[in-house]
Amino acid sequence: MIEAEAELKALMLRGLSGDAGAHRAFLTAVSGNLRAFFRSRMRGAPEDAEDLLQETLIAIHTRRDSYDPSYPVTAWIYAIARYRMIDHWRRRGRRGEHIPVEDAPELFTAAEDVAVDAKRDVARLLAMLPQKQRDSIRLVKLEGVSVKDAAAQTGLTESDVKISTHRGMKTLMRLMAEAEA
Repeated sequence: MIEAEAELKALMLRGLSGDAGAHRAFLTAVSGNLRAFFRSRMRGAPEDAEDLLQETLIAIHTRRDSYDPSYPVTAWIYAIARYRMIDHWRRRGRRGEHIPVEDAPELFTAAEDVAVDAKRDVARLLAMLPQKQRDSIRLVKLEGVSVKDAAAQTGLTESDVKISTHRGMKTLMRLMAEAEA
C-alpha cells in the first residue's frame, strides 16, 4: 500500500481504542489502494470493483476486532479483499477474466519467481501441520472447495473440517511469526 504499514497500523490501533477520527482516516487511506486493487482485477466490470470496495470496507469495519496487532495490517486488509472478490466470483459463477496467453506477455515476468517461492514456502509450512489440518487448509483455503465438499473428500465431518482449518491457520500464523522473529 502507498501508506506506510506503520502509519496504517497506528490508525487502526487508535481506531480500535475508540478514536472514530482515526478509524475514518484509516478507511479513507486504504480505500484508494483497494479501489486500484479491485479495478486491476475486475477490468471488464468497473461497477463491480466499486461494489467490492464498499463490501470490503464494510467487512473491515465490522470485523476490525478480529485484527491481531502482531501481524501486518495490510496483509489483513488484502486477505479480506481477496475473500470478498472470491465470494463475488462465486456468486457470479465465474473464476475471473479469460485472456488468451498470446495477448498477455506480461504474465510471464519475474513475478513468477515470487509466486514459485511463495508456493514453496506455503508447502513447507503446510508440511509442518498434522495431515487433517493440512488437507483441510489445502482444500478449503487454497483450492476454494466448500467445507461440505472438503468433508466429503476427506471423510471428516463439516465441523471437523472447520475446526481443523481454523486450528491449522492459527498454527501457520504462529509459525510465520516465529520465522519472522
